[in-house]
Amino acid sequence: MLFENIGSQLLKILEDNVDNENKQWLFSKIEKIVETESTKDLYLTYSLVPTKIKTEKDLLLLLDDQELKAYLEVQQANLQQIGRIYLLYKVLEAKEDFFRAKVANIIEVADKSELETFLKYLVLLPHPENYKFQAVEALRTNISTVFDAIALNNPYPALYFNEQQWNQMYLKAAFMEQNLNNIVQVDKRANKELARIISDYAHERWAASREIDPSFWRPVSNFIDEKLLKDMKRLFSSDNLAERKAASLCCYNSNSSEAKALLADFPGISKEIEKGIITWDNIKE
Repeated sequence: MLFENIGSQLLKILEDNVDNENKQWLFSKIEKIVETESTKDLYLTYSLVPTKIKTEKDLLLLLDDQELKAYLEVQQANLQQIGRIYLLYKVLEAKEDFFRAKVANIIEVADKSELETFLKYLVLLPHPENYKFQAVEALRTNISTVFDAIALNNPYPALYFNEQQWNQMYLKAAFMEQNLNNIVQVDKRANKELARIISDYAHERWAASREIDPSFWRPVSNFIDEKLLKDMKRLFSSDNLAERKAASLCCYNSNSSEAKALLADFPGISKEIEKGIITWDNIKE
């Protein structure tokens, strides 16, 4: 599991942010749902959480686990989302065999905000791998905020998607013109097939005289073949400085001697990469 003691940490957030009356409402609902094994009450309570779990103040995240705190902050978690994910966590913790399929079915019955919460925080649920089908299905959406919930700032795809699913997500994020730097573990999940897809997609865009996000090239470093070497040469000759930086980063991180030779013609950029001045996070600045 990516994070430890998730249930107790979510509970602490609720304790620090929710008044006693509304906390007791949520706790009593969870107890009743578990006792009666009521799917109807589970879905209804999940929907109703924002009417009870709310605050006018900023969310206090007084957690010992700094990684979990950082994750919640980058996801811009709010109290309603914490309440909903705590509900799902507790019913699964109590009776996972019974509630697993019911929780998975939320993707079918939830509205947009409810679905976004479910996808953003899948990784916090007990045995999150059980919900991979729902996560992959979410990639089909044309609603950008729903797609972003699973694809951006979310460790779930890197942990659980297979190569084909990962590549599908990466390409669609590029097609939707999302911020590719917000995809978690791009370097770790880079693969030869994705490098081929990136080159093919780039050629389609170039043929149509359309621009390409320079960050799109990030996964190709370890897979630079003859075709990609030509792509790097094209990027190096671009009038767009960000594209030249992208090519430089690809070649700098490559094991290809031919790629290294291309980079040798740009010693200034190479030196800035070596010093950490130029990174994938800032090439468009």
